[in-house]
Amino acid sequence: MPATSQHAFPKTLKSFKTASGKEGKFYSLPELAKTFPNVARLPVSVRIVLESVLRNCDGKKVTKEHVAQLANWLPTAERSDEIPFVVARVVLQDFTGVPLLADLAAMRNVAAKMGKNPKAIEPLVPVDLVVDHSVMIDHFGSAKALDLNMKLEFSRNQERYQFMKWGMDAFDTFGVVPPGFGIVHQVNLEYLARGVHKTQGGIYYPDTLVGTDSHTTMINGIGVVGWGVGGIEAEAGMLGQPVYFLTPDVVGFELTGKLREGVTATDLVLTVTEILRKAKVVGKFVEFFGEGTRTLALPDRATIGNMAPEYGATMGFFPVDEKTIDYFQGTGRSKAEIEAFEAYFKAQKLFGVPKAGDIDYSAVVKLDLGTVAPSLSGPKRPQDRIELGNVKSQFGSLFSKPPAENGFNQPAEKLGQAFTTSDGLEIRNGDVLIAAITSCTNTSN
Repeated sequence: MPATSQHAFPKTLKSFKTASGKEGKFYSLPELAKTFPNVARLPVSVRIVLESVLRNCDGKKVTKEHVAQLANWLPTAERSDEIPFVVARVVLQDFTGVPLLADLAAMRNVAAKMGKNPKAIEPLVPVDLVVDHSVMIDHFGSAKALDLNMKLEFSRNQERYQFMKWGMDAFDTFGVVPPGFGIVHQVNLEYLARGVHKTQGGIYYPDTLVGTDSHTTMINGIGVVGWGVGGIEAEAGMLGQPVYFLTPDVVGFELTGKLREGVTATDLVLTVTEILRKAKVVGKFVEFFGEGTRTLALPDRATIGNMAPEYGATMGFFPVDEKTIDYFQGTGRSKAEIEAFEAYFKAQKLFGVPKAGDIDYSAVVKLDLGTVAPSLSGPKRPQDRIELGNVKSQFGSLFSKPPAENGFNQPAEKLGQAFTTSDGLEIRNGDVLIAAITSCTNTSN
C-alpha cells in the first residue's frame, strides 16, 4: 500500500463512519469523480475494479495512467488497455491448490539455502485452500456413513493432508478448509467472503478475488468481483502481483417483474443462460440491474453467477443491497463486520441495485421474471433448456438426431426399448432416473 504522501491521488483518501460510530478510511470513488466525472456512471463492477487500481496506485506496477484509463471507461470503446487488478484474496480448489503450496515450500527451501529467512516467503494476500469433491462413498445407508467415509479419506491421502497441515502452520496467511464441509464455492460464499477487508493502517477496501476454478463466479451473487483463473495467475495474485486483463465490455441485464410461484432458481438460470448465449457475452462482464433484480434472494443470484462459464461471461455480477446484508446476517458474520460492509459501500455510493438509466452499459438485454417457466436442462449440455411440457417430444426428437445436433444418433425403434439392471429393475430409453450428485449449481440454492 503506497503511503498517502506518495499516492497519485492523495485527496481521495477519506473517512466514513459505521452505524455504531466506528470510523474507517477508504479511497473514495465519489471524490475521484470530481476529477473524472465519468466515474459516477460506470457499471458497479467496473467501479470496484477501479477502487483497487486507485488504492494500489504506487507509480510502478499501477500508475496514474491506469487510473485515468479505467476512470474514463466508455461503453462501446475499442478495448486495447490492460488493467492491473490487485485482488484482496485468493481461493484455491485442492487439485490446483496443492501444487501452488508446493511452489511456496520450494521457495522457502531456496531462501534457506541462500542463508535468508525462509519466513520471508509468505503470501501477501489471504489464501484459502478448500478441499472438496474428495470423499468417496464406500459406506452408505447409515448414520455412521459420513464418519466412516471421512476416516477412509484421511487414511488414503494421509501424506497429502499432512502437507496441507504443514502449510497452515508454516504460513500466516494460508488457511485450509478440510473435506466434508461442502463445495469450494459454497464455502466461499457462506464463510470465506468478508464483505470488506482492512489494512493495518485502517484503510477499508472491498472483497475481490480470483479462484482456481471456473465457477468461482458464484461469489458474484454477493457483490464480490471475482472469477476463475489458471494456477500461474493465482500464484501471482498470492504474491501481491496484479492480475492483468483487458478492459471489458459490460452487458447490463435488466430484470423486471417477479418469479411465479413454483418457478425455481434452476428454471431462471437456464433461461438467463439461453438469453446470454444468444447475446454473445464471451469475455465480457454481465451486470444485473432493475426492479426484478431487487426481488431475487441471494441463493438465486448465486446460482446465476455460478453459471457464468456456461453463458461465457467473465462474471455475472449482482450489486450489494439489502438482500446481501440479510444474507450476511443469516450466515454468521459479526455485527461489526456487517456494519462496516454496509457503511463502506454506502460511502462509495455502490450500495443498491441500479435502476434503468442510472448506468452506461455496452449493451442491455432484458427479461421479465414473470415469463420464466419450469424447465429441465440438457439432456446433453447443462446450458440447454427444455420447458417441462416439451420434455417428451424434445427427447424423442433428439434420440435419433446426429451428435452434431446434440442428438443421441439412435434408431427411432429403440426409443422404448427396455433393459433389466443387475438388481432386476426394468428401465427404458427415456425413463427419468434420480441420482445423488454434487453440483455447485445446486448447492448455491
